[in-house]
Amino acid sequence: MAKLDKLKVAVLVTDGVEEAELAEPTRALGEAGADVAVIAPHDGQVQAFRHHDKSKKFDVDMVLDQVVPASFDALLLPGGALNADALRAESKAQAFIREMDEAGKPIAAICHAGWELISAGAVPGRKMTSYHTIQDDIRNAGGKWVDEEVVVDRNWVTSRQPDDIPAFNREMISLFSRGGTAEPANAGGTDLRVRQA
Repeated sequence: MAKLDKLKVAVLVTDGVEEAELAEPTRALGEAGADVAVIAPHDGQVQAFRHHDKSKKFDVDMVLDQVVPASFDALLLPGGALNADALRAESKAQAFIREMDEAGKPIAAICHAGWELISAGAVPGRKMTSYHTIQDDIRNAGGKWVDEEVVVDRNWVTSRQPDDIPAFNREMISLFSRGGTAEPANAGGTDLRVRQA
């Protein structure tokens, strides 16, 4: 597995985040050597869910108002419908995501986090996947939605749901280790790379 020696990763969440999509990728990043910071619009803790039911709470490391994208090397956007729906309406979250993307920094988004990419205005022309219920939103925003467990498009890696986390983690760490540069599918470098384990 690629090593992410002291890579600074922002994990943007709020209440309603899907527990597995926060806990498992952040654990994988930490084990690979990344310095992970959980960022939320409020301090204290965020309430995670397992689908529709409340589960555990996670500590917030930094408040969104107090951070700047330039301090981070990569961005993780966990899912959860309530989490993503709340963050997509936060102008500071939109600006954070947009600045990370415009700088070409790697972004990993799973499940409903596609909503956040849409609201940040980053989706047009991108190939990606997400939870199946928001595929029309992605297409309507100008993205190309595909039903694959993991998709790598330039500086993004996206997945559909918790079942995809092993593939998501693998591709996230690979992409983050390269600084957001996806390997082309052919020698010409014009195709997008889509993987399915």
